[in-house]
Amino acid sequence: MTITATPTPGKSLISADDHTLIMIDFQSQMAFATKSISTELLRNNAALVANAAAGFKVSTILTTVAVDSFSGPMFSEITDAFPGQALLDRTSMNTWEDAAVIDEVNRIGKERIIFAGLWTSVCIVGPVASAIDQGFDVYFISDACGDISEEAHERAVERMIQLGAKPMTSLQYLLELQRDWARTETYDMTTGFAKKWGGAYGLGITYAKTMFNASEAH
Repeated sequence: MTITATPTPGKSLISADDHTLIMIDFQSQMAFATKSISTELLRNNAALVANAAAGFKVSTILTTVAVDSFSGPMFSEITDAFPGQALLDRTSMNTWEDAAVIDEVNRIGKERIIFAGLWTSVCIVGPVASAIDQGFDVYFISDACGDISEEAHERAVERMIQLGAKPMTSLQYLLELQRDWARTETYDMTTGFAKKWGGAYGLGITYAKTMFNASEAH
């Protein structure tokens, strides 16, 4: 049998309108005990994800746990990207067991869910496992998650992959939303986010533009 290639994206690749992003418990108290990733890098990656989602108008749910009584405010890098958006505060460690969050998931109505948050082994594994059980197509942004140790984070990642969840990174999330540099309407936004939060890749964009006025869009 001959297979014919076509210039079309794979069905597993994400787009801005095919998923709901759920950002979970990016809060001070949770970050204090996170040791699998530095706080600076975690905040950077969370900012990249949040701004990418806001910029591409991805349906996004922001949820916290015990925001007033224990865990503290959500990172400003996230809330600044979604000014005025309500935070859904919970008592449950498993976001998927909170009725208000599930009402919002159902209102949005997307079958693909992408998770990021703290901690990987508790507040990410719980909803990932629960959503998969209910038939959702689940991804998680591994470098926008963290845990109390590298061991805890890595075992959680392995467990979620074994359950069928698909891992990705924060920069991958941004670039997969863009996916074609000929999409000029979002080009400046995407490269702007990359320059601000994309690490060495962002420096490379700044260097190429400054020194040679170069760009990826030919």
